[in-house]
Amino acid sequence: MSTLKVIKIGGHLLDDEMLLTKFMQDFANLEGRKILVHGGGKKATDLSRSLGLEVKMIEGRRVTTKADLDVTVMVYAGLVNKKLVAELQALKVDVLGLSGADLDLIKAEKRPSEPIDFGYVGDIDEKGVNNEKLEKLLESEFIPVFSAITHDGHGNLLNTNADTIATNIAKAMASNYEVELIFCFEKEGVLNSNNQLIETLTDAEFDQLKGQRIIKDGMIPKLTNGFDALSGGVTSVWIKHAKNLTQSIGTKLI
Repeated sequence: MSTLKVIKIGGHLLDDEMLLTKFMQDFANLEGRKILVHGGGKKATDLSRSLGLEVKMIEGRRVTTKADLDVTVMVYAGLVNKKLVAELQALKVDVLGLSGADLDLIKAEKRPSEPIDFGYVGDIDEKGVNNEKLEKLLESEFIPVFSAITHDGHGNLLNTNADTIATNIAKAMASNYEVELIFCFEKEGVLNSNNQLIETLTDAEFDQLKGQRIIKDGMIPKLTNGFDALSGGVTSVWIKHAKNLTQSIGTKLI
C-alpha cells in the first residue's frame, strides 16, 4: 500500500516568514504523495478587527458570523492559500490550491446552534471527503493545498476547523493509503506543566491533562482530532514543530 502524508499548518507559523520558508522547503523535499492543509494564522483576526468586527473564540474555536465568514473566505481561500501556492510553485512543486467547494471535494453541514452557536461553521466527517476525486488528483501527481473553507452543497461556504479538515481527509484516504497525519505549528509538540515535551500521549492521558488545564484552548481540538484519526484507521499521528517536519521529534499519539 502506498504512503500518504497529510500535513496541517497553522498558528503563528503562518505569520513567521523565516519559519514558514524553512517549512515550505522541507515540504517540497518530502518524497511521495502528500497533502497540505492550512488555517489562516492571525491575518483573518487582524482583518476582522480592522473592519470593526468582534472576534470571539470558544474552546479554541472561532465563532463565525455572516460578516466574519466573508473575511475568512477572503483570507483563507484567497490571500493565504494563493501565497502558499506561489511559494511552492517557486520551489518547483506542482500544487493545486483548493477549498472544499472545488470539485466538490469536501462537503460540510452547518453546525447546529445548540448547545453553542458557532455561526457559519461547518462540520464534516470522512464521508464528506470525496476520496475518489482526491485520489485521482494524487495519482496525477498533483499536490492539493487545502484552505479551511468547505461548502454545504447548496451554494453556501462554511468556515471549518483546519485540524478537522486534515483529520477527515486522512481518515477518508486511509482505506487506500498508509496515512501519516502531522500537525505542524510553532511549538515542540504537546508540553507538560514544566513546558517539557511529552514524547508520546494516550487518549487517557489527554483527558487527564485536559482536566488539569495543562492542555487547553487550541490544543484541545487538535488532539481531539488526532485521536479521532487514530481510531479511524490513520497509521500515525504527530504534533510537532514545523522545523521538525522531516524528523521524528514531537509528540506521537498512541
